[in-house]
Amino acid sequence: MRPYTLKQIQTFLEVARQGSVSKAAERLFVTQPAVSMQIRQLEDAFGLPLVEPVGRNIRLTQAGEAFRTHAIAAMGQFKDLEALMADHVGLKRGRIDLAVVSTAKYFIPMLLVRFGKQFQGIDIQLKIDNRENILGLLARNEADLVVMGRAPADMDCVATPFATNPQAVLATPDHALARRKKLPFSALADHGFVVREEGSGTRAAMERLFADNKTPLKVVMEMPSNETIKQAVMAGMGLSFLSLRTVRHELASGHIALVDIVGLPVMGHWYVTHLSQKKLSPAARAFKEFLIEQGGALMDSWS
Repeated sequence: MRPYTLKQIQTFLEVARQGSVSKAAERLFVTQPAVSMQIRQLEDAFGLPLVEPVGRNIRLTQAGEAFRTHAIAAMGQFKDLEALMADHVGLKRGRIDLAVVSTAKYFIPMLLVRFGKQFQGIDIQLKIDNRENILGLLARNEADLVVMGRAPADMDCVATPFATNPQAVLATPDHALARRKKLPFSALADHGFVVREEGSGTRAAMERLFADNKTPLKVVMEMPSNETIKQAVMAGMGLSFLSLRTVRHELASGHIALVDIVGLPVMGHWYVTHLSQKKLSPAARAFKEFLIEQGGALMDSWS
């Protein structure tokens, strides 16, 4: 068997996740030929095809499926090995693979800057995606720590709250509901909402809230980002339900208004999460402790 590399395995896993060489190349910040070469070299090392074309995309062969299962487990073991070796280094240097849900992008950069001032030798690799994809990274042990707005109920993990996450209904300031006070939740039934995509934690929280209040949710448009939704709300396309951490500037400037619904805002929390069996490196432990001890206060004073 010819030698193969960790880079080739990592490239294969990204291609398997994306189902596309071009999409994998975008995620890895390399060219498509570079990705294809890594896959071809890996196949040459084992002497059998691991992927096959299906139209413009690819799918795994039977051998590729088996390879993916064992490769994910192997990469998890390598990360544990890195954490073990980091114990011998301490906090002079280290690396953290951090994954956060997209709504957290409004405060995570500020927290990373504050953490970096205290621990200058630690390199943090950041991934931002919706809740569904972030949970996949967590389950596959591809992230040391995850920041999300709701702890996964069906996964053996440790989730520790470190900050509040108030969520509420928002409207353009000239919307009829924006001028009224102490509205019942049922007042939302006849108004259209601009919502996040399926798989988003904000979307799931919104659907639970409407179900709990036995109120139908009228969706007028689905959008993949909070920024686009804010623009839609300001344009008068409809109401929306977002974390107030994401609209602090728009509320302060008067471009977006808070709809006064009895029982809102819903007060959730932000959690720092990792697999229960995960051996955290000194760097990852330091960042987790930083979030728990300082994260909430920093977010409150900043926003």
